[in-house]
This record gives sequence, C-alpha cells and structure tokens, in this order.
Amino acid sequence: MKVFLFRLVRSPIRLARVTQKRSKRRIRRDLLTVKQALAQEKEETHEMLIIYRKFTQGKASKAEIKIANEQLGDVVKGLGIGVFAALPFAPITIPFIIKLGKAVGVDVLPSAFYERDDEKS
Repeated sequence: MKVFLFRLVRSPIRLARVTQKRSKRRIRRDLLTVKQALAQEKEETHEMLIIYRKFTQGKASKAEIKIANEQLGDVVKGLGIGVFAALPFAPITIPFIIKLGKAVGVDVLPSAFYERDDEKS
C-alpha cells in the first residue's frame, strides 16, 4: 500500500520538475535568441554610424547610404517598441502590437528579430 501511495505522490512531483526544467530551457533559448538579435542590431548600428561619417566627408556611395537609411529605420522601430515596454501591461501590449502590425502588413520589430531566408539555406 505504501508503494502505491508513493508512486501516486511521486508522479505529479516528477511531472512538475520536468515541466519546470522545460520552461527554464525554453526561456533560456528565447533569451539567447533576443541576445543574438540585439548583438546583430548593435553591429548594424555601428556600421550605420561609420557610413554616415563617410557621408559627411563625401566618401559614401549611394548603396551604402541606402543600407544606412534602412538601419536608421530599424533604430526608430526599436525606439517605438521601447516606448511600449515602459508602459504598464507591456507583456500583453507588445505581442498584441506585433500581431496587429503583421495583420496590417507593417514590420514593427527591427530586421534583426526576423529570420532571414538566406540564412536558413
């Protein structure tokens, strides 16, 4: 009888431990993805500033200026979403805004947060 009760109690405890470990792994994986995207945005922003410095000296090409302007748009997108991060209920409003942007056809997040097709190949 004791063995049966032990198994009955042990199973939910084991299930809770496994569930907790899975959620920790998922959160860690998601945070690493965000870290990589932010690192990529940092590098792209640094390149943007170098290109704008070249532009002020008259040494930048039109293609470089186009790349820098796209990155400037990404910086503005990041600032826009950052405003919502400061508001109450941010864990609810930010995903809602992202879904609403996808439905309307507007990229709300910077380009580093979207997977590229050429990287998957």
